[in-house]
Amino acid sequence: MKLKSKLSTGGSSGFLLTGSIIAICIAFSPYLFYLYEIFPSTRVWETSFFTYESNYYQDVLTAAWTYTSKLVPLLLLIIWFFTCKHWWYHVILVPLVMYGFQLVAAFYEDYYQHVIGMDNGDLIYMAPFFIFILSIVYLVRIKVFDRIYGIDLSELDETEISVFSNISDKEMKEVRSFQEEDEDNGIDQSNILIEDYYRKL
Repeated sequence: MKLKSKLSTGGSSGFLLTGSIIAICIAFSPYLFYLYEIFPSTRVWETSFFTYESNYYQDVLTAAWTYTSKLVPLLLLIIWFFTCKHWWYHVILVPLVMYGFQLVAAFYEDYYQHVIGMDNGDLIYMAPFFIFILSIVYLVRIKVFDRIYGIDLSELDETEISVFSNISDKEMKEVRSFQEEDEDNGIDQSNILIEDYYRKL
């Protein structure tokens, strides 16, 4: 019994630690964004470890602002993706990949001085990924709703009621009991229609 309680305490403390780290990251995300203000407003930034030259933006401060404006939403979307418990959480990959692509494009533009144009409307590069993710989400949705409601689509062909029928299940049971009574009275089942049931009411 003590071992079980120690295991449950260890699991809940790990869950609490992970939740606390995530909450701190989300709470400090505005401060992460404003980290760009510590960079100098010059074209070249020299440190004892490296030298960074902003070729496209012509200013290290502007380049840092661009990077943090892509990095902070990317971080928040990553947290949301890994903590979301909804069936549609795969859709979060679409903006996540978009911000990731924009971040890589911003680095590429600044380093090579070649404009990719992600912010100018060239989303065509990501269209296959969007279609792939949306198809996965739709398949997951079908599986989830099938499991929740117990729908077997092959049974729809075997029933005489269409999907768009306005007859409720209760009324259908009454129709079947009506048909069974007529069967017991010797009336041919094939000649009775559901409309006859409503006329006799």
